[in-house]
Amino acid sequence: MDRLRPFLALLPDRLVKGLCTAGPVGSWGNAPGTNGALVGLALYTVLFFPLSLAGEVVLAALLVLLAIPLCDEGERRMQQRDPGRMILDEIVAVPVCFIGVKAPMAATGKVWLFMLLGFGLFRLFDIAKPFGIRRLQRMPGGLGVVLDDVAAAAATNLTLHLVLAVCRTALGT
Repeated sequence: MDRLRPFLALLPDRLVKGLCTAGPVGSWGNAPGTNGALVGLALYTVLFFPLSLAGEVVLAALLVLLAIPLCDEGERRMQQRDPGRMILDEIVAVPVCFIGVKAPMAATGKVWLFMLLGFGLFRLFDIAKPFGIRRLQRMPGGLGVVLDDVAAAAATNLTLHLVLAVCRTALGT
């Protein structure tokens, strides 16, 4: 991250803050994290859903790796630790919820039901921060901002895989 700092320092304030807050979306209403998760769900639907598993993994990793220094710089410019209106972390984490579950979701014929379940689970894990996720949030700068959300998404992904496995077993498929 330190290597990117000189480059990020050259970016205009409006661009950095706009990327971190998804423009005005981070300031809408009283639940900016939910707004970010909704944007992340749209991102998954449009960009990730058509990809292969390998494509999903590569794109998710790329977005997470880009979000870490951006959120670090966003914190610096907003002069606040993980400000609520900074929602880039939720946006890039939500696609992680669905890596590898597209085919099992499609096999049920209820893709949107499982996407809504994934959305709800992600918000639950992001807010409650179980399984040591809270400790990740304490990491410095953009690393802590992004990794707790990625961990919540990983917990969601695992839960979705388990639920889908149970559904397949119950349906005998």
